[in-house]
Amino acid sequence: MGKIRKLEKTEAAAPLFAGWQETMIDSCLQGVMGEIYADAAETPGSAMAMLGDFCFLAGRPSRELAAYKPASCKRNFMIMVPRDEAWAALIEQVYGEKARQVTRYAIRKEERIWDETRLREAVDGLPEGYELRMIEEGLYRQCKEADWSRDLVAQYENYEQYEKWGMGAVILRGQEIVAGASSYSGYIGGIEIEIDTREDHRRKGLAYICGARLILECLARGWYPSWDAQNPASMALAEKLGYHFDHAYTAYEIRGY
Repeated sequence: MGKIRKLEKTEAAAPLFAGWQETMIDSCLQGVMGEIYADAAETPGSAMAMLGDFCFLAGRPSRELAAYKPASCKRNFMIMVPRDEAWAALIEQVYGEKARQVTRYAIRKEERIWDETRLREAVDGLPEGYELRMIEEGLYRQCKEADWSRDLVAQYENYEQYEKWGMGAVILRGQEIVAGASSYSGYIGGIEIEIDTREDHRRKGLAYICGARLILECLARGWYPSWDAQNPASMALAEKLGYHFDHAYTAYEIRGY
């Protein structure tokens, strides 16, 4: 196997990811966000797409690629998603006890599924004492200040990139952000949604309201609001907003990456 390298011509890896309906892979292949690493520059046999906490492995299973950590990657946590069982077995071999197998839930990529009237009713149901706003530069910076809200905007290098490739809605209590729905990542024609609520404001329907507002804004702009559920609770929220379950899949949370 050749030396692992970052692909400058990311389209060279496109055949290895063909048919994988995952927008973070699209972001990497399109050169919008993230990176592609592979075993060859022109016709790679193995490749991984990396964006934020996620790493997608495709092509011929390669121990060297599964174990590879780019020098630019300073994080010690990664969610690895194998294309098939052979990749999954390799991840387990390489990382051993550092790898925890988890189940995630893929959502169907469907057009025209949202009931906009229902979404507007959700937005109008904002509880008294809260304020719903779209994320502008000041709120973008505020999201970055707290651990719980950082992932709402963290994958964007700066506000200019966020303004071009992302969008989001937050709910404030006074001057503090307490819930948000934003783009974890962006690609040509859409975003991947990230939703969270500060722990002391959960179970009030705030995530549902933020999600509804963000979906409406995406539809108005002609963007697709893609969703991938981390757990059954996220899946339930997605279905409440109008999405439909597609399939469960295996991923690995790597600690000490």
